[in-house]
Amino acid sequence: MTFRLTALADPVASPIARRLAWLASAFDGAPLGSAFLRLPASPGQAHLGELTLDVHPAERRRGVGSALLAAATAAARAEGRDALLAQAVEDAPGDAFLSAHGFERALVLDYARLDLATAPFPAVLGSAAELPPGYRLVSWVGRCPEEWLPAFTRSRTAMDDMPMGDTGYGRVVWDEARTLSVAQAVADRGELLHTVTVSETATGDLVGFSELVLPAGRSGDAQHYGTAVQPAHRRRGLARAMKAESIRWTRAEHPGITGLLTDTAEHNTGMLAVNRALGYRSTHRSVEFRLPLS
Repeated sequence: MTFRLTALADPVASPIARRLAWLASAFDGAPLGSAFLRLPASPGQAHLGELTLDVHPAERRRGVGSALLAAATAAARAEGRDALLAQAVEDAPGDAFLSAHGFERALVLDYARLDLATAPFPAVLGSAAELPPGYRLVSWVGRCPEEWLPAFTRSRTAMDDMPMGDTGYGRVVWDEARTLSVAQAVADRGELLHTVTVSETATGDLVGFSELVLPAGRSGDAQHYGTAVQPAHRRRGLARAMKAESIRWTRAEHPGITGLLTDTAEHNTGMLAVNRALGYRSTHRSVEFRLPLS
């Protein structure tokens, strides 16, 4: 089979990362597959490229995926990146493709969903939302209020020790501009960002956060973006309380949302336990692969 690759320009400019893209098409113009290479801008991730590659099921095993991968790999090397990360559902065709092309399994993620229509919330949320003395919940919709922006930006370091297996994911460096740009990117897509944080009342510091993104139509499933607690404040029920508040708010304010989605590293036993306690149930597992480039 003959086809051509066309390099595309990503029209979305972002201070967080930039993307390169390729479209594989037949000579009659029919699209066959695509590849996107995300190049993080954070200094702690300047060694990485993140690859998303898709080929139409009817066009697989004809060299399309291999050609797209070769283009992305060459571009990543030219950009000075040392490794590519890519994700595939476990035991699905993408899993086999990446393994066959030299990618190494680096991390397994457990994907789970909370069914908002069937979960027994009154009993679960009543105790889950309780905080120990000395803490209170603070939440907002959309961009972070100015009064909380410095503390919220500092709280993002709670993700620094997030289990990332052998991915070599590096450290994301946060400043206030990056914090605001994430919220703006969500708003530009027409989606809604809801953030729950925990404030330590003695210091006024934010010591944990949980983000949830609702789809543009405010119906269907919403996606958790991240939940983390500063190391000195863990094992006190703070993560569970924040997620419980996200659930309560979603049910009260957006009844069109039918489920909440989350993904967690399989060895992050603490967060997996929080999810199970709140009624999240596993749907599938996905593998994060790593391809060394040097």
